[in-house]
Amino acid sequence: MDGKSLTPQELKLQQLKEILPEAFAEGKVDWEKLKATLGEDINFANERYVLNWAGKSEAFKVLQAPTTKTLVPDKKESVNFEETENIFIEGENLEVLKVLQKSYFGKVKMIYIDPPYNTGNDSFIYPDKFSETKAEYEKRVGDKDEEGYLTKDGLFRKNSKENGQYHSNWLNMMYPRLFLAKNLLKQDGVIFISIDDNEIHNLRMMMNEVFGEENVEQYVWDVREDGTMPKTAKNTVRKEHEYILAGFKNNEAMSLNKYSSFKYADKDDWGNPDNDPRGPWMSANMSRGSGKGSGGSKSFVITNPEGINYDRDWSITEEEYYDLLKDNRIYFANNGKGVPRRKIFQNEKVDSIQSSIFEQLKSSQFGRNEINDLIKNVDFSYPKPTHLIERIIQIGSNPNDIILDFFAGSGTTAHSVLLQNIASERKNKYICVQMSEECDENSKIFKAGYKTIADIAKERICRASENLQTEIKEKIKTKEIDIDLLKGQLDIDDKEEKINNLKTEIEKLKNQDLGLKILKLSDSNFKQWQQIKGNDAEALENQVKLFVDPVSENATTENMVYELLLKSGKDLNSKLEHKENYYCVNDNELIFMLEKATQEIVDAVIKEKPQKVVALDRLFKGNDQLKTNTSLQMKDVEIEFKTI
Repeated sequence: MDGKSLTPQELKLQQLKEILPEAFAEGKVDWEKLKATLGEDINFANERYVLNWAGKSEAFKVLQAPTTKTLVPDKKESVNFEETENIFIEGENLEVLKVLQKSYFGKVKMIYIDPPYNTGNDSFIYPDKFSETKAEYEKRVGDKDEEGYLTKDGLFRKNSKENGQYHSNWLNMMYPRLFLAKNLLKQDGVIFISIDDNEIHNLRMMMNEVFGEENVEQYVWDVREDGTMPKTAKNTVRKEHEYILAGFKNNEAMSLNKYSSFKYADKDDWGNPDNDPRGPWMSANMSRGSGKGSGGSKSFVITNPEGINYDRDWSITEEEYYDLLKDNRIYFANNGKGVPRRKIFQNEKVDSIQSSIFEQLKSSQFGRNEINDLIKNVDFSYPKPTHLIERIIQIGSNPNDIILDFFAGSGTTAHSVLLQNIASERKNKYICVQMSEECDENSKIFKAGYKTIADIAKERICRASENLQTEIKEKIKTKEIDIDLLKGQLDIDDKEEKINNLKTEIEKLKNQDLGLKILKLSDSNFKQWQQIKGNDAEALENQVKLFVDPVSENATTENMVYELLLKSGKDLNSKLEHKENYYCVNDNELIFMLEKATQEIVDAVIKEKPQKVVALDRLFKGNDQLKTNTSLQMKDVEIEFKTI
């Protein structure tokens, strides 16, 4: 702080940076990116420090193009569809992210994704509906080889390192998805992305652009199981780690909602040698090196009780140090003769992430074994172990948050959420998205009867839920036995309290959500206006005739309910009640009239006192008087009325 107030210009720039961090580069407004973000003059010139690649302008256009798709429920494949809040969406993830924008904007606490690593053997969709002719493509990239260029929706192509757009294809795939994912995060939300050496450099720069440099952090995942060194590493150099990048929606907002003390979850050396009333604690290092202080804001001298001075850089400011010292939160090692350390209590939260939290976790081989234990003869490539995702859930979410994974793969994130909910008595909900990517016909997966990756994920989640249900029953039985034992014993302190605590734990176990709500990406239930090229009057006339009734021929009432739910900004777990001839959403928030319209039905709807009513216009066909009266009646009682 320099003691000066912000000028009006600085204040506006600060406000703009909070709203559009992606429009800033190296602390200054990037006017081209600002115009592109606002949908104007999308054309980049690579004459300054910026991440650029072939197709970036088109990626922005893809990002900003609206979707006409919707989600339709599949109750036959689902488990406990009406009650569960766990969601699995089968469909292409870019379109799904667009569909979710209105209903889940700013509602997701944590996202974890394990996207293609771009090793040269990955197949993925790119460049996502770019409206570019072959000639334009050849001119832009200066290469007439079209290997790796997609012109047909829903097609996977191998992104070989030999093609001329190896990195660009991957960036074009990731860029719009990250933008849309960021929109879904809460102000204190975070996205974690697994990646390896192939694209870590590009992903870091891309996340700096999307989230703002100050909101991006990078961690190492030690892939060695339990930290053991493989025998083959004796005389060779091996890569024993991958990376996890974190993008925070707002690093400052995140720090206000501190994480649980995950860093020490696996430690056994909690103690309370000074009988601190706050309970067991352990000490944490707060030195940044052992050398002389650099003279910065966190460089100062600390004197221990023995009079020894430590002049070095610390992880806290001098003011923060004295606050902690006053609060008995500073511990001097070696009985007061050593360096100062910070006391961390077992039952409190911490406000930092350390790279070491991703060490000594299970490996990808363990992740593969987890799937095979559930589904025999399924050899899934490089799945993440649930131990890793559980740790990330501990770090990045609170007990009742929504967790999203839009590269769901084999369903590890969903499985991990269920495991963590039971282990920590949480009630997190997941939304997992996986495209119906076809399995190789020669693979074990295909021969085992699973045609798509989505099929494997759904099967895994269901089987994991069944196993956990069995585990829950065993835990409940054990706790019930403990209750009976307590009841039969005399002279036990806090006997009733212990019994009540066990009963509470049993109720929490009984209320664990192990269901699965499956929805699938689909075309809209309503006809879409097609742009007529030229002056074809007959084609225009035919188009207008179609919209006398906007409902598609294949539409069903239930599917329309879910589409209107999303387009009205209501989430997929909204309470739906089908009454006679209309649907109530979240009691009286919203009502859909999709089946029939009479004065009696209108009167019944008005008695519900909803905030808004949406009705199909065709219900009033041939009865303009009823439509007019309905509109006036709704207006009189301050109900918003809309027809489609």
